[in-house]
Amino acid sequence: MNKKTKALTTEQYKEIIQTMREGFCGCRPNERIATALVLEGNLGLRISDILKLRLSDVVRDGDRFRLEVVEQKTGKRRIFTVPLVIQQYMENYCLRCGIQRNDLIFPITERAVQKQLRIVCDYLGYEGISTHSFRKWYATEIYNANGFDIALVQRLLQHSSAATTQRYIGIEPQKIEQAIQNHAQLL
Repeated sequence: MNKKTKALTTEQYKEIIQTMREGFCGCRPNERIATALVLEGNLGLRISDILKLRLSDVVRDGDRFRLEVVEQKTGKRRIFTVPLVIQQYMENYCLRCGIQRNDLIFPITERAVQKQLRIVCDYLGYEGISTHSFRKWYATEIYNANGFDIALVQRLLQHSSAATTQRYIGIEPQKIEQAIQNHAQLL
């Protein structure tokens, strides 16, 4: 994990995706890479696993959709629910782009994604952001929205320790210290 890579703020996430979709002077719009990053930020997968996805990997399971992947980095198998809105987003993207169910959704390299992201971040003046920032943003959002449940995020990311997850989402020691101080209650 790149220690210098920061989690995005929601504002940065929205601005990067919008800029990538619209393009700017000297840079064409890139819907494909914007879509790959949206999926990384909403599924919490590494970009290497996003780039291996096929629409056929998302399977209807009763009234929901599920995705099963073997993570490239760890070799760990992961099965999880894909929110309906994300499944529809993927399906619509594939329809618009003529991508068949068994085709790779993103027949591009990690390097191509990183290069395009770097161009957009340079344009926007953002530093310390890489593709991994989208996974970190996902983790931080889940953590904040679910009662600061570090075990939940650890399980979602398949980290072997809570300490790894804490570093990952940037729970600084001073935040922990502040939480302890704020809790102190004398009778």
